[in-house]
Amino acid sequence: MGDGARAVRAEDAFDVAAMDTWLRQQTELPPGVPEVKQFSGGASNLTYLLSYPGQELILRRPPAGTKAKSAHDMGREFRIQAALKPVFRYVPTMVAHCTDESVLGSDFYVMERVAGTIPRRSALGVELTTAQTRQLGFTLIDTLVELHAVDPAAAGLSDLGRGEGYVGRQVSGWSERYRKAKTWNVPSFEKVMAWLAANQPADARICVIHNDFRLDNVVLDPDEPQHVAGILDWELATLGDPLMDLGSALAYWVQTDDDWAFRRFRLQPSDAPGMLTRAEIVAYYTEQSGLKPENWAFYEVFGLFRLAAIAQQIYYRYHHKQTRNPKFKNFWLPVNLLERRCRRIIRQA
Repeated sequence: MGDGARAVRAEDAFDVAAMDTWLRQQTELPPGVPEVKQFSGGASNLTYLLSYPGQELILRRPPAGTKAKSAHDMGREFRIQAALKPVFRYVPTMVAHCTDESVLGSDFYVMERVAGTIPRRSALGVELTTAQTRQLGFTLIDTLVELHAVDPAAAGLSDLGRGEGYVGRQVSGWSERYRKAKTWNVPSFEKVMAWLAANQPADARICVIHNDFRLDNVVLDPDEPQHVAGILDWELATLGDPLMDLGSALAYWVQTDDDWAFRRFRLQPSDAPGMLTRAEIVAYYTEQSGLKPENWAFYEVFGLFRLAAIAQQIYYRYHHKQTRNPKFKNFWLPVNLLERRCRRIIRQA
């Protein structure tokens, strides 16, 4: 999990000595102040590597100056993972949650580092044969099926989400968010949103869902990298429909036979030689989970629409000069591509 750790950006620095003093009151640590590095990935909460002699920990906190705690709820992230750990082995082990904002200026939490490799946009980060890469694909879906089989009540997470009616809330909620974020250079998505509203199924069932299940949130086992060592980034986890979770995950899943434009915007190495196709993933997931969607096209279109809305929300901030980050400049392009893909799937359905 140490992949991508770099020097801490000046605007994201914090009082290491104060953090260390507080942390020693919560758990035993090796002597000495830790070396601190920052992970560059992610667009929301800040993540740091704390390196003590013989021990590495991870610290998560909101960006400096954050006011909307609902979007950066450290206590919720900590609680979810602490509750899941006894029943879902892929969750990092939690160490401590700090609610005293005098320490770092916000609440934060510390967890144990999960050793292994995190796949990045263009590479898995490890040497795998084609057969091993295919095995990794099956293992990823086995892991998702295992998460969806967790009993929320037994884990103490019955109150994690609003429960029944999840599909309807997601369709209406993301439709509203997209309309608010629309700019002149992206399609209206009105026909797609109308189709989703008219074709939404009842909830398949309600379970714990990750809601951001991607290859770059997976840690590969250091000894057997075709297997999963950990799942990261539980910020969006909730109680919801497992097929919606799968549909959202596959929206990011670009494969080798996709057109060049779609492949250009891929965010993970899902097109590595040997990796499963989207159709193979759906077939394997339904076989392992026992869930048989009557209309898979709905979940596929929803996932792509949700991804378009996320991209558009980010682009909206750039378009209105709320951020100057140049990597957001062309986010309107994949929004257009995603709308065309949605309409093509709808026609074929």
